[in-house]
Amino acid sequence: MRVINILGSTGSIGTQALQIAALHPDKFKVNALTAHRSVDALFAQVRAFRPSMAGLTGMTADEVEIPQELHFCDWHFGQDALLTAARDVPCDDVLVSVVGMVGLPAVMAARGANRRVLLANKEALVAGGRIVMAACPEDGGNPTLIPVDSEHSAIYQCLKGAQGNPYARILLTASGGAFRNYTLEQLQNATLAQALTHPNWSMGAKITVDSATMFNKALEVIEAKWLFNAQPEQIHVLIHPQSIVHSMVEFRDGAVLAQLGAPDMRVPIAYAMAYPHRIETNAPRADFAAIGQCTFSEVDDARFPAVHVAYDALRAGGAAACVMNAANEEANARFRAGGLRFLQIGDVVRDTLSAVGDLPADTIEQVYAADALARRRAGEIMAKLS
Repeated sequence: MRVINILGSTGSIGTQALQIAALHPDKFKVNALTAHRSVDALFAQVRAFRPSMAGLTGMTADEVEIPQELHFCDWHFGQDALLTAARDVPCDDVLVSVVGMVGLPAVMAARGANRRVLLANKEALVAGGRIVMAACPEDGGNPTLIPVDSEHSAIYQCLKGAQGNPYARILLTASGGAFRNYTLEQLQNATLAQALTHPNWSMGAKITVDSATMFNKALEVIEAKWLFNAQPEQIHVLIHPQSIVHSMVEFRDGAVLAQLGAPDMRVPIAYAMAYPHRIETNAPRADFAAIGQCTFSEVDDARFPAVHVAYDALRAGGAAACVMNAANEEANARFRAGGLRFLQIGDVVRDTLSAVGDLPADTIEQVYAADALARRRAGEIMAKLS
């Protein structure tokens, strides 16, 4: 049995991880749960799984009345709740499925306590990849970090099947998001409601907008660089609307290994939770006859410049990827609040990268400083646009 602490338990990844845990009570014990402000959902999870600790990161103790029957649990509030769950509550694994830069200190706290990290947070690697990977060495052949994103899990699984053979290219697939068939003219007036109608996946609002802009894929390009020690020219993005091929790896001899399956996040979540074993997930099986075909195409940089920006950030090095991520978070939030047009998200990110310039990212303090500066510059740029 493995003991797991789940950060972001009421989000899409967290709730599906709990489904896996409930399906295999002989294999998993949940010992800590944190949510942001989803009080009722967290209460229900605590009743069901009876962890020793629970936390609400976006609330104070004065804002929440804990029901009497949940007083068996040790409750924490504010951002320190994440660090407590990651570092102080006993476990084998920490599933980091929170959104945003808060994932970075949580990952570092978990590794500082020698916990295996199941990573479903993009920003930790994008902003602090060098620092995170230095803290996550192989432990006698056992991984200390396992990716949960469907694309990186697919690459990870393909490489595990390659028996140490070096790859030539990583082929990172992308659904294309809600606007994959929109013209540039249509994108000028794209609305939030339209951006949130993802054709294949059910995700939170921030990530779904990132999918529509393709900044989620930009972040994944940078994650792939750190996870798989890849050079920018070794990472290639393909639009694959069916989301059946989750990603592929090409080897020196021209052979390509791919990981396929129905678009259901329980598969990569369960793979990470049970690694190196495969367990039942109750996920739907891919019906290839019904699917009929899998298609692939190149990314249109004119409509979706985000992926190109990611390659620019990788080649720039230093804190450029951190700056890109921070500017995107700010622009994404402003778009969701109604203060920015859809295509202006990419403009804000590019302009912020240009305004901030070269910054180092060799320490966590430098990463935080770059993140803070990028957010200020993005705010100034958006104020002028408004």
